[in-house]
Amino acid sequence: MRKRKRYRKHNLLTSPGTLTYIGPEVALKTKIRKIQYNETKFSDQPVKSLQECLPANGPEKQVNWLDVDGIHEISLIEKLGKLYKLHPLLLEDVVNTEHKPKLEMYDTGHLFLTLKMLHVETESPICISSEHVSFVLTDHYLISFQEELTSDIFTPVLKRLEASVGKTRRNGPDYLLFALMDIIVDNYFIVLEKLGDNLDQAEDQVIRGTENMSLTDLYSLKRELTTVRRQIWPLRDMISQLMREDNPQIGKDVIPYYRDLYDHTMQVLDTIDSYRELVASLADVHLSTISNKMNSVMKTLTIFSAVFMPLTFIVGVYGMNFEYMPELKMRYGYFYVWGLMAVVTVALIFYFRSKKWF
Repeated sequence: MRKRKRYRKHNLLTSPGTLTYIGPEVALKTKIRKIQYNETKFSDQPVKSLQECLPANGPEKQVNWLDVDGIHEISLIEKLGKLYKLHPLLLEDVVNTEHKPKLEMYDTGHLFLTLKMLHVETESPICISSEHVSFVLTDHYLISFQEELTSDIFTPVLKRLEASVGKTRRNGPDYLLFALMDIIVDNYFIVLEKLGDNLDQAEDQVIRGTENMSLTDLYSLKRELTTVRRQIWPLRDMISQLMREDNPQIGKDVIPYYRDLYDHTMQVLDTIDSYRELVASLADVHLSTISNKMNSVMKTLTIFSAVFMPLTFIVGVYGMNFEYMPELKMRYGYFYVWGLMAVVTVALIFYFRSKKWF
């Protein structure tokens, strides 16, 4: 079973707000994209200097989205935070990939969210990894932070924006935040589908009672489900807070979409809970199967012992080296003893069968 790597928290005993990247080593450089759009225009450009990161203040109303792919370059994240006047504690949570999902509102008007994007690394045995994703939302722009681990997880939203498909181009950054979170939640269903396939295989093996199934495999599934649940569970309360009527960053016309996202999250959590119960049941059935097999073996051995016990007694009696034993002088004594043992054996077998012991 594969063990999860835990990264040492290097920012312990340091001043709050000290930026320290906690996560896997990344050799690639951080990439920043600036996406600007409204109902009629769309532009997607890579950022070459920090000054280009600032949202445009043109006469036309448009949504500004800054997509930061890579959070391992602390100096760049720190400069970006100063440019947008982001709180140091907010940036500290951005660069900590082990931080649990959370939602926080700052007096500066920034709405901060951090959650986990899940990926299936291996399918047999299944191993699920998580990618740290953070969002900073205001009335005018949205900043997204993601790890430089795989391809851009927000590519489907970018394609929809470029093709002007759906409602994203006609809405503000609050709807864009919903669209990005919806991509993450939809991916949870893909991960659960892979977990469900593994559970189906485990269930078939347990029912058939194959020798390949082991408690280690079931424990691995349960461990993955527990990890997934721990990373998704806080999202329920986060979306609930976003749906509040007094939330200034989320428009009332967008709240129904977050309500739908909340329903999907609850569906994911319900599926995870049902899978965990199934794993526990499979473990009980597997242990019962092993116990029944052991009982069957013990019953067979007990029957053999019970059959041979009187035979051993008879052989032991006539194996004594006394000189005056009447049966020793009998002409057919040897055959009589064999006949007696055969009768005893057959009688015991019929007796055990009458009791339905085998």
